[in-house]
Amino acid sequence: MSDVPSKAMIKLTINDRDVEVEEGITVLQACEKLGIEIPRFCYHDRLSIAGSCRMCLVQVEKMPRLMPSCALPCTAGMNVQTDNDVVKRARQSVMEMLLVNHPLDCPVCDQGGECDLQDEAFAYGADRCRSKEPRRQVRDKDLGPLIKTVMTRCIHCTRCIRFMDEIAGSPELGAFACGEKTEIAPLHEGPLLSELSGNLVDVCPVGALTSKPYAFKARPWELEHTDSIDVMDAVGSNIRIDSRGGQVMRIVPRENKAINDVWIHDKTRFSCDGLALQRLDMPYIRHEDGRLYPASWPEALDFVGNYVSDIAPERMAVLAGDMVDCESLFAMKSLLDKMDVPHRDCRQDGANYDVRCRAGYVMNSLIAGIDQADAILLVGTNPRHEAPLINARIYKRWRQGGLAVGMIGAPADLGYPCTQVGHSPVVLRDFVEGKVPFAKTLKRAKNPMLILGAGALARMDGAAIHGMAREIAEACGLIREDWNGFNVLQLAAARTGALDVGFLPHGTHSMATRSILAAAMGNRLDLLYLMGADEIDMKRLGKTFVIYQGHHGDRGAERADVVLPTPAYTEKNGTYVNTEGRVQRAAQAVPPPFGAREDWSVLTDVAQAAGYGVSFKSFDDVRRAMIAAVPHLGQVGEAPMNAWKMFGSDGTLSLNPFTPAVPNYYMTDPISRCSPTMAACAQEIWPLIRPEGGEA
Repeated sequence: MSDVPSKAMIKLTINDRDVEVEEGITVLQACEKLGIEIPRFCYHDRLSIAGSCRMCLVQVEKMPRLMPSCALPCTAGMNVQTDNDVVKRARQSVMEMLLVNHPLDCPVCDQGGECDLQDEAFAYGADRCRSKEPRRQVRDKDLGPLIKTVMTRCIHCTRCIRFMDEIAGSPELGAFACGEKTEIAPLHEGPLLSELSGNLVDVCPVGALTSKPYAFKARPWELEHTDSIDVMDAVGSNIRIDSRGGQVMRIVPRENKAINDVWIHDKTRFSCDGLALQRLDMPYIRHEDGRLYPASWPEALDFVGNYVSDIAPERMAVLAGDMVDCESLFAMKSLLDKMDVPHRDCRQDGANYDVRCRAGYVMNSLIAGIDQADAILLVGTNPRHEAPLINARIYKRWRQGGLAVGMIGAPADLGYPCTQVGHSPVVLRDFVEGKVPFAKTLKRAKNPMLILGAGALARMDGAAIHGMAREIAEACGLIREDWNGFNVLQLAAARTGALDVGFLPHGTHSMATRSILAAAMGNRLDLLYLMGADEIDMKRLGKTFVIYQGHHGDRGAERADVVLPTPAYTEKNGTYVNTEGRVQRAAQAVPPPFGAREDWSVLTDVAQAAGYGVSFKSFDDVRRAMIAAVPHLGQVGEAPMNAWKMFGSDGTLSLNPFTPAVPNYYMTDPISRCSPTMAACAQEIWPLIRPEGGEA
């Protein structure tokens, strides 16, 4: 990676204290580094400076008036006072003006307890109001099913406008009129169309914009906080799960500059209401009448054990789902190795590409590497719906200037301009031969990048596309000692970890997902074990006996002959590896339903019931054995560097155009499909943003 040049340092005085800071930073930023608290409302360290609230006023020697510290660059020799009587009186006057029209909503406001205005009012507010004028009333705006508005509370800090313009890449809010009549309002009728709109709840400092699904549900001081990892996509966003009484109440972002910065996308934030619905809380067995009936754990385990012990290993297969943690995958793999079951796969989408080289299935330049890219080629991917936070990172880089983006695939509105290079994989060969103008752009770029979508690899010609993408990376200068611009954008949170663990077809005559489904349809398979796998076509399973192990009564449980309930991701500890190859740990926030059991425990009991001895006595045993077998899974927080080797295969590239890998952004997994909030979004928002080829 390129080195960032160090900035010159300057000396100044703050509160009679001589300090040295980097040239170019503002007085407010300098004070933050010194631990001096400056009140602010309009300033946000991820947004451009507005300087509109005037709450951060400071006194600077030789300047005729007080200055907003958020918009005042530090200069050598400057003498600043942040906390004298003049400054305090000015801030009290600003606070008085802000509260003139603010309603007395604190007892019923969802922002109460974590409201910037409320906090600063304790420090700078008066105990009475001198204004005798009627309070201003503003009509609430309809921003869709996610954001609740109480616009009378708005103080016109414009954070929401700047966020939509600068981070979300969807300029949908604006300020209308002027003076006392100023209002923040949407630029169009209907809901906000950005997949990042939920972050408006976090950036609004006063409770004018709050979470509509969370309204009146809980107070911040009632909640228990658990740091964890998001599994709604492969980005691995850092999140905080807030719970009360064993129920997840909300999910909010944690800061991680290398991955999600301080944002999360709407499915991560709002689909948590699906965690409590359609849960599997006891085992079920399908009887001769075709209906599932409740069963006890001993009864279900004996039934499964007897059935498994009577079937030849080559007549069994296992498919793992998109939210399964690495420990559960490793436990299942260990069991299958003992049983000599060769047919197993973690790729529900049917992708069958070369995974011998780890650099061939991860994002080698890392998510933060997008900040350094000056040319990006998107191949068979729509990052807006597959990984909204990666798309936001590309948009942020494009706003800085000097970034060219090309796309091979279905046209899509990504929020930034893209050069449509082609629609089908055949264009890839022209790239290698240099016949495409954008190939020259890649070659001229200092840090070129290729992002290969998981949807491209899930095609019948996925292996050939994989190999051709490697050839483009080598031919266009994407691979250097200090830079690896070849990236695969995975769709599933479990995918990279499953590939690392080796949850893949084992042996010469083993079958991958497509072959497993074909064998099931052709009655060449007696048993299919679905480990949280709900994204396959259940109609293709024929008369195969199906065991489903998972947490929601979704597609897999509906088709299963035996159902074994396990915890959701918020109810267990686990290791996940994101699309960069970065190892992270999720933590249990709430207990699982009473009848559910941990995945490793279920698998251990199934093995014993089937007559196979296993050595796992606890979750820690599984984790230790996993790290011993795959050492880098113990390097939490790290994304190991991957050696560049030959991968991919020759083959014929299809003329068929790429199609969207995500049919419906709001309905991609069992949790989001059970969420009433996501159902409302799918009905109100998805028809307005659905790309060509997406589900209606």
